Amino acid sequence: MPPASLSITYSGRKGPMLGLALRTGILTILTLGFYRFWAKTRLRRYYWSAIRPGGIPLEYVGDPLEKLLGFLVAVVFMAFYIGVVNLLLMYVSFALLNGNVAAYLLSLAGLAPIVFFAQYRARRYILARTRWRGIRFGLEPGAWGYAWRAMVHWGLAILTLGLVWPMTTLWLEKYRTNHTYFGDLAFVQGGGRGMLFGAMKHIYYPLGLSAIAAGMAAAFENPAWIAAFVLTVPWFVYGLAYWRADSFKRMTETKELGAMRFRTAPRPWTIVGIYALGWFLIYLVFTGLALIGTGIVLAAVGGVGFDIENPEQFETLLAAGTPILVFVYFAIFLGYRAMTHAWITLPIAAHFAEVTQILNAEDLHQISQRDRDEFAEAEGFAEALDVGAAI
Repeated sequence: MPPASLSITYSGRKGPMLGLALRTGILTILTLGFYRFWAKTRLRRYYWSAIRPGGIPLEYVGDPLEKLLGFLVAVVFMAFYIGVVNLLLMYVSFALLNGNVAAYLLSLAGLAPIVFFAQYRARRYILARTRWRGIRFGLEPGAWGYAWRAMVHWGLAILTLGLVWPMTTLWLEKYRTNHTYFGDLAFVQGGGRGMLFGAMKHIYYPLGLSAIAAGMAAAFENPAWIAAFVLTVPWFVYGLAYWRADSFKRMTETKELGAMRFRTAPRPWTIVGIYALGWFLIYLVFTGLALIGTGIVLAAVGGVGFDIENPEQFETLLAAGTPILVFVYFAIFLGYRAMTHAWITLPIAAHFAEVTQILNAEDLHQISQRDRDEFAEAEGFAEALDVGAAI
């Protein structure tokens, strides 16, 4: 029997993650993108296995071939949508309005529900392929219900210039959580509609102060107001970290799984520090490589006595330099992706895992297995649209 309280440990390490991300990225490029489904599977398995509630790791059992076939199915659907529906919209727009602006707007509006549909389906696939203690997670069908709710809530958030974003976040989280299962036990997301507004205070305050400072600076041309406006920037950055930490805490601690409850205490300054250190290290690496590359190019050009006014020498240098530029482009892409995983994504995942506890876990052994959820397209729509299918 499990103890009453389970702490979560994180065993992931930056070095192995950096190497794994680099290897999978190289294979993705060499296979012209086909390996991306295997790459994502390997990365998820590393992340999942590093999260260990009560010392028992999560398992990700997704099949890369499922992802590939689902992607191909989604591409066929999206090709029909883009090729036929957009053609009809363009024809109607030119016939009635003598322009294509309406067609683009209608196409974007028609694509939005598909994006939300794809996000929900991707989440359903990921949960269905996630296990802990041998028990599967699951998400009940409801993608179109989520899509129209997301459209309404996002519309309200846009109309209010983001003021009701905390309510939007909570409503959508409630829909997702209340459809989520661990074995035969359903999650429940509690909390009132105003629960998350307090988590946004360090975003509301600097935005309000910056608006006042900008107005006063424009009216009176006082340098003090300009300084006040500039100082709101780091406050706003802290506010983003505070929102991420505090909203996670409020929503997590109001979740229920039978008798189980959750306790967590993520720290905003730790989140700021992880991002600051990660971006600083990435900046140092790319700056150093740029200086080394520039030095090599200058030495090579000087060594051969290159004359920029000589067309033949210039064409020769261009022909030799093009493959090098292509290599540098992919090297930057791969390096950025791998360093982001190792120095930002992994430490953030570790922090949120290590500050979280599962309470009242004595009855975990009574949870029964759920049936395997089969998918026709896996997370193919999210892959095709490049949304909601990240790690």
